[in-house]
Amino acid sequence: MAHVPQIRIPATYMRGGTSKGVFFRLDDLPEAAQAPGEARDRLLMRVIGSPDPYQKQIDGMGGATSSTSKTVILAKSESPDHDVDYLFGQVAIDKAFVDWSGNCGNLSAAVGPFAVANGLVDPARIPENGVVEVRIWQVNIGKTIVCQVPITAGEVQETGDFELDGVTFPAAEVPVAFKDPADGEGAIFPTGNLVDDLEVPGVGTLKATLINAGIPTVFVNAEEVGYTGTELQEAINGDAEALARFETIRAHGAVKMGLIKDVAEAASRQHTPKVAFVAPPASYTASSGKAVEAESIDLLVRALSMGKLHHAMMGTAAVAIASAAAIEGTLVNLAAGGGKRNAVTFGHPSGSLRVGAEASLVEGRWVIDEAVMSRSARVLMEGFVRIPGDSF
Repeated sequence: MAHVPQIRIPATYMRGGTSKGVFFRLDDLPEAAQAPGEARDRLLMRVIGSPDPYQKQIDGMGGATSSTSKTVILAKSESPDHDVDYLFGQVAIDKAFVDWSGNCGNLSAAVGPFAVANGLVDPARIPENGVVEVRIWQVNIGKTIVCQVPITAGEVQETGDFELDGVTFPAAEVPVAFKDPADGEGAIFPTGNLVDDLEVPGVGTLKATLINAGIPTVFVNAEEVGYTGTELQEAINGDAEALARFETIRAHGAVKMGLIKDVAEAASRQHTPKVAFVAPPASYTASSGKAVEAESIDLLVRALSMGKLHHAMMGTAAVAIASAAAIEGTLVNLAAGGGKRNAVTFGHPSGSLRVGAEASLVEGRWVIDEAVMSRSARVLMEGFVRIPGDSF
């Protein structure tokens, strides 16, 4: 029997925020995978190790969680206003598909450093010491992201003393601004309401804020779904009924937001929307053992990604939190105490995070000018990934 040899593809394994993924330059991919389609999807799934019925991704680069089953494709931007075009693919773990429907906010922080280190930013703009602004075109949602990348001795500075809850070791701070973060040309509130009555068969009618900022997100009140907002992963991820209930809420929220026409379509759109629950501040012990005091936060938020409670907070969901908090009357804003605010610190399973957003009402519609947060990023490994030559 003839055996097809493995091929090797230049790649970089990077952490960005509380996520990590495999980064590729577009022109380093095999020609068949340089365009969207089945070949690209099959290649990326094989790199990550999906689909895996064991849900371990042992035979690939994935880490068997939504935070670690990620891929990024980058190219020098054709737009004179941007440095790099950034395409994100969320790879399903036990199913054979790559979800291209949204962005990864955490990995956005790694795009700027990667672009600088890989020649995608004009060298004339890179200082010997200081900060270079990298303008990123986020292809999935058609929006601009701006990274402030620290430079030391002419190279990206990755080490530092910035601490991010959900990441064990400190690193250099990378401020990230998401400009006008509504997905595509859609309205921030697809239903036109700050709060909707969301009818969910088998669950009931829930108050919900359905927002399209950073990533489409369905926010509900923790108490309405039987939680306090202080839960850690094991309280939900070990409860199959709870996960099914949240998936039902997410599916019906997706229909109400106009993202899908029928709840059955939600199974093939796992990345978006996200579903999250909010509550007023309360003290709890984070997954690291760190005490989070109620006085140190404005509200509690727990969010699910790809069917499981996230260990910290997705970067795009943090944008949604910041945006909703900035608009008086949303469930997020009310959980934070209501009133006008341009920044909040929220508690998540790994600790807390401060995020900010500027909102304005323009001709009767809410607009988020930008949402800002600080993350960090680091190269974990670089070189080549190998996959069997007949994988795509």
